[in-house]
Amino acid sequence: MKINTLETHDRLLEFKKQSDLIAKGCQDCINNRPKSFENHPFYIFAHKRTIELDEKERSYQKDFHRSLLDPGYVRKYKRIEDVPSARIIWQPRLTKPKAEENSMLFKAYPPGDTLRVIWIIPDRELFSSSVKNKMLENKTVQESIYNFKFHKDKLEAKEDDDLPDHIINKIYEGINQQESDPYLDLFNSNEFKLKI
Repeated sequence: MKINTLETHDRLLEFKKQSDLIAKGCQDCINNRPKSFENHPFYIFAHKRTIELDEKERSYQKDFHRSLLDPGYVRKYKRIEDVPSARIIWQPRLTKPKAEENSMLFKAYPPGDTLRVIWIIPDRELFSSSVKNKMLENKTVQESIYNFKFHKDKLEAKEDDDLPDHIINKIYEGINQQESDPYLDLFNSNEFKLKI
């Protein structure tokens, strides 16, 4: 079998680019986490979601309109086919989610930027591409796939340094109150205090 070295090299570059995107996604979650997460270990859950046709059309139109209004703007999408068909959603959370294909889970340990990989599970069609002696061989992915297939309960188990459920519930209640009360930010701002 003949191997196209240019195609193989392109795949390797794309794989390396993905690892840079993962690092950026994790760092963005650490930088933008809720304030109540600052003193507690928390999870970063990344999962792939399909972009529906109506959403693709909106992205294409928004890109087109921006190019008309801003002469310095360079269009991202020349055709609607250029709009991505999926995106990765990054979510900081205090509890472990269910393990699923097309997902990654990390654990962050504030106040620093220490990060631990819990799982990286690709699409089921890609399970065989990370095995030994393949170009995308990756021990973490191999272990994640094995545990996903045979020890899913181990992947999803609560960890010793997780907060107790009653504290997690209080933190989430506090976040919900802040989000549901539009006057809370105004009340806490210096501008409001100066007016009193």
